[in-house]
Amino acid sequence: MQLPSNLLEQAVTQLAKLPGVGKKTALRLALHLLKQDEQTVAQFTTAISNMRSNTCYCTRCCNISDTALCNICSNPLRNQRMICVVENVKDVVALESTQQFSGTYHVLGGVISPLDGIGPEQLNIEQLVQRVQAEETEEIIFALSPNIQGDTTIYYIQKQLSHMPVTITTIARGIAFGGELEYADELTLGRSLMNRLPVQQYVKG
Repeated sequence: MQLPSNLLEQAVTQLAKLPGVGKKTALRLALHLLKQDEQTVAQFTTAISNMRSNTCYCTRCCNISDTALCNICSNPLRNQRMICVVENVKDVVALESTQQFSGTYHVLGGVISPLDGIGPEQLNIEQLVQRVQAEETEEIIFALSPNIQGDTTIYYIQKQLSHMPVTITTIARGIAFGGELEYADELTLGRSLMNRLPVQQYVKG
């Protein structure tokens, strides 16, 4: 793709690095930004820069946050003794969009996948175990994608928590096995959360 400006080409190259954005889409985005006034573009670039420089991870649940504690963990209206365990931040967003959950979260940062070289030590599992023990958690809800890696992760964490007096459940299988949680529609995801099952029944089923 031959462009009339080296500066435009540099912008297109950077935009095309975003997931799902090809060269043609990147060009459309760059040309759109080029049409905007300087203040609008400055606000856009400042927002991206601030996000990259100033966001951090919640010291309690490992979710993305602007402060040491995220706005979910610090919300006194949330059930602080109920933890929904998810794979990544996108899953928190998906579950929050259902408006069916009033507890807190714990972001693992992935799932156990030996073939990909991801073991328990690469995930935020130990932090979860320590948190459950320290906070006298009443219920753990697993909301992991229904696939082999998700099931393996649930089984491993369940074993780590087996000596603790905590109820362990998982979202109902309104989501097809092998599907990804983030792509489930809000209604299905909400019903799965509300109709969660005991993990023992889930594993045997």
